[in-house]
Amino acid sequence: MTNRKLNIYAFIDSQNLNLGVRSQGWKLDFVKFRVLLKDKYKVVKAFLFIGFIPENKKLYSYLEKADYKIIYKPVVESKNKDKPTKGNVDAELVLHTMIEFPNYNKAIIVSGDGDFYCLVEYLQKKGKLEKIIVPNKYYSSLLRKYRSYIIHAGDFKSKVEKRKERD
Repeated sequence: MTNRKLNIYAFIDSQNLNLGVRSQGWKLDFVKFRVLLKDKYKVVKAFLFIGFIPENKKLYSYLEKADYKIIYKPVVESKNKDKPTKGNVDAELVLHTMIEFPNYNKAIIVSGDGDFYCLVEYLQKKGKLEKIIVPNKYYSSLLRKYRSYIIHAGDFKSKVEKRKERD
């Protein structure tokens, strides 16, 4: 690109990211992660897709102050205590990636979910796929084709891990 500013946007599946790093034995500090996205990957907008639960308004406010653009998915509370409430944000992430398509030059997808295969494939074909950040070493085999774009969140754990005293 000549004198045009490179706009890089991140599209983050918050549940996949959060549960993925926890399955590796650590917790993510979302503020530090946003700083890493900005400083290391030059992300100008980070869209965070999350299920909306009214009791979590304090968390949402915290994330907005950390410079995430929050996209909420309504969730249906589970009545079964053995089956946790889940907000599947896949459709929202794909839709908003396409809505924003004319506004960015490159996209970073943060998820290891194979449901995003068609999105990753499309972005790559259009020359707009920058990186795929996967939360843990176990990501969908569908994404292996894009191995050269994949970064493991554990590779920068020391920079984004939530410290014990702040839990």
